[in-house]
Amino acid sequence: MGPHQFFIFFTLLITFTATAAEIRFTRIRSDSRSTVPLDEFGFTHFGRLHLNITQISFSPPEPDLSRIGFFLSTRDSIGHVIEQLQSKKITCPLDSSAVKTIFTFNHLKPTTTTPSYDAVFNVTDADQFTLVFANCAGDNVKVNVNVISVMYNVNPRNNHRDYLSAGKTNLPTIYFLLFLIYAALIGVWIYTLYIRNSSVFRIHYFMLAVLLLKALNLLCETEDKSYIKRSGSPHGWDVLFYIFSFLKGITLFTLIVLIGTGWSFLKPYLQDKEKKVLMIVIPLQVVANVAQVVIDETGPFGQDSDTWRQVFLLVDIVCCCAVLFPIIWSIKKLREAATTDGKAAVNLMKLTLFRQYYVVVICYIYFTRVAVYVLETITSYRYAWTSVLAAEMATLAFYVFTGYNFRPTAYNPYFAIDDDEEEAAVEALKYDDEFEL
Repeated sequence: MGPHQFFIFFTLLITFTATAAEIRFTRIRSDSRSTVPLDEFGFTHFGRLHLNITQISFSPPEPDLSRIGFFLSTRDSIGHVIEQLQSKKITCPLDSSAVKTIFTFNHLKPTTTTPSYDAVFNVTDADQFTLVFANCAGDNVKVNVNVISVMYNVNPRNNHRDYLSAGKTNLPTIYFLLFLIYAALIGVWIYTLYIRNSSVFRIHYFMLAVLLLKALNLLCETEDKSYIKRSGSPHGWDVLFYIFSFLKGITLFTLIVLIGTGWSFLKPYLQDKEKKVLMIVIPLQVVANVAQVVIDETGPFGQDSDTWRQVFLLVDIVCCCAVLFPIIWSIKKLREAATTDGKAAVNLMKLTLFRQYYVVVICYIYFTRVAVYVLETITSYRYAWTSVLAAEMATLAFYVFTGYNFRPTAYNPYFAIDDDEEEAAVEALKYDDEFEL
């Protein structure tokens, strides 16, 4: 294996974030790559790795089996391994003291009469490790093998297994507490719709639907992570999670577009260009959710997962940009109307509201797409839950802000304007021209 190829591999490796590991099944077919990353996991001092490999074959047959095997590598050891390869001190990462070699194929002993092999490796160093398959037998040696990798931590007090990576083991509790918060918000919103029925518009019922889908999404995420934590498998809850995540994503982006256009509470219809935005955002959300499912199910190093990750990021960016245009259009129309229709105060108040919402949407998108990613990158694997909590709290704050500012009210401050306020608004508009989108 050449140092250049290994450098490229580990450069890609350090860009990935840890995932909630479960029992992973990987098929390696006619693969001649020198290193194949399989999965990533954060271990405590009581970690354990169980490998089961079957259907092993080579082309050409009978390679040097001592040069084929599995090893664990931390991110801190990457630079040292690269340095050793470049200086020719080693020719294979399996030879490096910086990695933990699990086994090489020349030490395999079948557990049954069928060609099945098992290996259990205790991990006593608390760190985040990547499981890697290495093939240093030659550039022309192709390997076929099925690999079942099971990584977990053992609770020394009760000997129970925890299949969630260290730092994410408390995610079920976090998701459940967030579900309870959203359930309370749903109760408050239903009560608000009931007591202010005369001021309720269709978009307020749509907001209720968004809240319900978010709560169900969190409930399914709770069960998904709980089952993975206990057994290593989601037991079907991942399917429900993907369904509600898909619906929640579509409805949230649709809600932003509808509020941005002023639909329902400012005007009862959508213009053609606003409809086109929805027709773009909704299919893109379908693609983004498909990409996310592929990434989650194949793991951080699955086949084509990097391509799907790029697709997801691109689509997500396009969606985030698209939902801003209706808000910009509404602000432009309100500015024009404020100087022409004789209701300067009313339109100024609307304009202020939409400006605030535009800024909040920008901050929400920036924080959940950029700041959270930076937090994931710089945070120790032990505190991986903090980036999840930060993203969820930002989302909760965005939901509360949207609901509060666009709630149904019997006395609407945006329409009840007296003469003095009207005159003050006219004066304010004279000095408002510096606002540029």
